[in-house]
Amino acid sequence: MAVREAAERAGTGHGGGCTCGDCPHGAREGHRRALADFLAQRDRLAAGHGLPAAVEYSTSASRQWVSDELTQAARAVAERGREAGEAWLAAVWRASLFAVWGGVVVLVLVQALTAVGAGWSVARTAGLIAGVFFAGLLSAAATLHRSRGGLLAPLVGDDNRLSTSRTVASAWLLLAVFAVFVIALQLAGASRHRDRDALVSGLGLGHGAGLLSVLAVVCAIAVVVRRIVAGRVANRRVQKVRSDRPRPADLLCDDDRRGSFTDVQYVFVNAAAVVLAAVRLARRPDQLPDLPWGLALLVAVSAATYFAGKFAEGSRPVVLSVVRAREAGDLDAPIRTGDDIEIRGTGFVPPGAAGPDRLAGMVVRIGAVHVHVPLVPVPGGFANPTDAVLTVPVPVEVEPGPVGIQVVTAGGVETNTVTVEICD
Repeated sequence: MAVREAAERAGTGHGGGCTCGDCPHGAREGHRRALADFLAQRDRLAAGHGLPAAVEYSTSASRQWVSDELTQAARAVAERGREAGEAWLAAVWRASLFAVWGGVVVLVLVQALTAVGAGWSVARTAGLIAGVFFAGLLSAAATLHRSRGGLLAPLVGDDNRLSTSRTVASAWLLLAVFAVFVIALQLAGASRHRDRDALVSGLGLGHGAGLLSVLAVVCAIAVVVRRIVAGRVANRRVQKVRSDRPRPADLLCDDDRRGSFTDVQYVFVNAAAVVLAAVRLARRPDQLPDLPWGLALLVAVSAATYFAGKFAEGSRPVVLSVVRAREAGDLDAPIRTGDDIEIRGTGFVPPGAAGPDRLAGMVVRIGAVHVHVPLVPVPGGFANPTDAVLTVPVPVEVEPGPVGIQVVTAGGVETNTVTVEICD
């Protein structure tokens, strides 16, 4: 198959795990080639080309052959995608180091430019020392977790996507700790008792109450949202599909890579508030950023909206009805073995599970028989399965009489059972 040949080409000389982005035999290039070959094969089979002569005159046999070929190809593409994701995580930690030390360079330039005319101060020295110290700590953490994406490691959720709540909480936490460290360095360099008292008072609630309140809210949201999502997944209220790798778009999109209002507003509001707090810290480095209560309330409203969105999302996959599939010209009749049945419902393909490897794993349990849902290709996608309708044949192993029908979705969740009558 073309997918196997692409995988072999990608593995030649590099073991399929090369992490260099420009190498034509690297993991990402191998995945790109395998995906392109799969799409070409899907569209070719959808047009009716490439079928063996032994099956082309039987609708059921040709459909099964096509489904098996696409399933095997999709699994190969998924394997290449996992290799590419692991290679991306192993390479991105270097980019995180460049970002951290680039921030230090920007801090040095800003300090030098703003010191022109105003003069150098102990606060500027403390800010530079704190920046270098934090850059060193972050670099050590990135190196320690280099196989998991460096600095992205604590921000990646259980589904291998960037977590919006963790990212927002981390931004506020880093800002607060940086502000405390700058004040501590100034306190260590202060010689007069009056200056030391002023620095200590800068850590009081009178200045930092707004910042601490916002920090408490976003950290609580990060913990509670994770608990809610985990509980809903365990209770089958939410279907979570693991991603091949984290992406920056995860911060603003849902699992299907569509823009999410709750995530977008949460990120934008907190980004604006963090920038304002950083400016306040730059203006008054001798105290915690004095965050206005109006802005703190805005962050709290945004956090409540984000929490409500996470609490409300998700629903159970449900089978609503099962009917006999009828081709044009067929007579109306009861369901018998060998017939195709349509299973109608909702939630069969959850967000993030539209990939062919996930669709190929869908199963319908008809009595005691497990029937894999056949992949039916059409140009640009698949006609079966879909989120609302599945079409599967009733195998001859199913005994006549009442049988229960249950779907195992692309997310691995079992639906309710609907009983139908199979006739002789």
